[in-house]
Amino acid sequence: MAAKAGLAMQERSCGLVVIGNEILSGKIHDTNTYFAARELRSIGVALRRIAVVPDELEAIAEEVRYCAQRFEFVLTSGGVGPTHDDITIAGVAAALGRPVVIHPQLEALIRSHFSDKPNKAGLKMAEVPEGAVLIEGGPMIFPTVQVENIYMMPGIPQLFEGKLLALKARFTTDPYFAHAIYTSAGEGTIAALLDACLERFPKLLLGSYPKIGSSEYRVKVTLESKDRDYLESAFRYLLELIPRDVIVKME
Repeated sequence: MAAKAGLAMQERSCGLVVIGNEILSGKIHDTNTYFAARELRSIGVALRRIAVVPDELEAIAEEVRYCAQRFEFVLTSGGVGPTHDDITIAGVAAALGRPVVIHPQLEALIRSHFSDKPNKAGLKMAEVPEGAVLIEGGPMIFPTVQVENIYMMPGIPQLFEGKLLALKARFTTDPYFAHAIYTSAGEGTIAALLDACLERFPKLLLGSYPKIGSSEYRVKVTLESKDRDYLESAFRYLLELIPRDVIVKME
């Protein structure tokens, strides 16, 4: 189980709202959550909430509103295409109490793409919450739509990943520093030692993760902090507590 503790330095927080019946029904294997968590962590951002909601206007609006009020920024994944179930734009607009409008730059882009004869579905791709701005970069010709602290991303993994990578520089903050200790002892054996470490270093992010059926190790213990010196002190202290004969390796 992961142990919770405060951070030594201020962090940036994010909420991720994944939208789509296909995720909830198991028709599609969602990889965007793992990718976002990994990439955000690598630039010092704390992903505080991941929510998966159906293609329902009220559900999208409620979750986006919840995240936008609590986290520094929000990413949405999915529901920005031209079909009947792509209602993320409308859901975000409802969350903010804004109307949906046609963005002239997107409309021009779509008309150019369809040789000035776009159909109704194509023009739907030009809809944004009122006041939205466009962010160029990443795969596909369509920019990322941003309104207030909300960034609306495509759900297709290759597109989501490319768009997030293009946005990373906007979100980058003080990095996390980390160590890991792999032990041949079970969690029950080292639990009191982890508690003792947290008592001495309450701002440490400390986690323990068992691995079932592994011949290499039984538990991986991770230590994280944005304060490198604090982390190194906690790491040395924990190494003094854990018997050396149960430590398999360290990172």
